[in-house]
Amino acid sequence: MLKRPSRSCKTWTKEELNYLIEHWGTTSVKVIARKLNRSPNAILVKKNRLKLGAYLDNGDYIAYNQLLIVLGFYNCGGYRNISWINNRDFPVHTKKIRNNSFKVVYINEFWKWAEKNRSMLNFSKLEPNILGEEPDWVKRQRSIDADNFKSTPWEQWDDDKLKYLLKRFEYSYYDLSFELNRSSGAIERRILDLNLRERPVKADNHIKWLSSEIEDLKRLVSLGYNYKGLAKAIGKSDKAIRGRIYALYGTENLDKVRMIMQTKTAV
Repeated sequence: MLKRPSRSCKTWTKEELNYLIEHWGTTSVKVIARKLNRSPNAILVKKNRLKLGAYLDNGDYIAYNQLLIVLGFYNCGGYRNISWINNRDFPVHTKKIRNNSFKVVYINEFWKWAEKNRSMLNFSKLEPNILGEEPDWVKRQRSIDADNFKSTPWEQWDDDKLKYLLKRFEYSYYDLSFELNRSSGAIERRILDLNLRERPVKADNHIKWLSSEIEDLKRLVSLGYNYKGLAKAIGKSDKAIRGRIYALYGTENLDKVRMIMQTKTAV
C-alpha cells in the first residue's frame, strides 16, 4: 500500500515515482498531490524533471485540463467551455479510465480545430513539439504570434507621452500606434481609463486602398496575422483594417475570413 509521507519529506520514494508516472495525464495534478501529500507545484517540478510531457498513456489524446495548461491557460474556468466547446465546436470527448471519467482531446482533432481558430490561441506560448509532431503551419504561426502578442504594461512615461501627443491635436490612432508601439484598441482603452478629454484626430477615410495593399492584406491574413500585426505590416490603423476586412468578407472575425479564403481556393 502506498504510504503518504509528510509534506516536509523531500525525498521521493520509488513507489511515489511509479505512482506519478502511471497516473500522469489520466489524473489531475490536485488529485496526485493529495494522494502523495505534496504540493501541486512539487508534482509539476518532478514531472518536468522526469520529462513526462503532456500525453496520456497512448499518446493519441491528452486530458483537456492538461491541454489548457500546455496552451498557457492556467485558469480552466467556464469561459473556454462556452467560447470553445459550445460556440466553436472544440473537439472534447469523455473517456472512462477505470472508474473515473475524464475530458480528453485527440491530438489530430485539436490541430484541425486550432488551424481554423488561430486567433483564439497564442502559439508562441506553445512549447515546440510538446504535443508530438506538429503540422507545417504551426512553426510559422509561432513566429508570427511571437510578434503579434508582444505587449508591456503602461508606464508613467507612456501615459505622459500619450497625453502630450493628444494635446497637439495632429495624431490619428495610427500615428499614435506608431509612436507608442501599441494597437489602436489598447490606446483607446487607455484614453478611457485615464479619463482624458482629448481624442485622436480622425483619419482620412477617403484615402483609397491600393490593389497591392489589399493583396498584402489578404496574404497576411491567410498567414495568421492578427489585427495588431496587420496594422504594423500594412501601415494603417487596425480600425481601418477592420473596416476593409468587413467590406471584403462581411465579417471582422479573422478565423472566419480564413475559412472563406480556403473555400474560395478550393472551388
